[in-house]
Amino acid sequence: MAYHNQPNPDDRSDNVEKLQNMVQNTIENIHEAEASMKTASEEQKRQIEAKNERRRESINAMREEIRDEYHSKH
Repeated sequence: MAYHNQPNPDDRSDNVEKLQNMVQNTIENIHEAEASMKTASEEQKRQIEAKNERRRESINAMREEIRDEYHSKH
């Protein structure tokens, strides 16, 4: 039986909106993680801080991608 895989067309029309939602969700995750630090051990606090730093880096990258996508549309 032959498979006829065809890639989906590259639909970038809603990338900016998706990226904005991802940024908002990541910000919420940062706030939730910071709230959980109240009851966390010192090791857990270090892990949360490290993860939140990675999240902040991701937010910066997503915001840059939002700018790129916006400029490519206009």
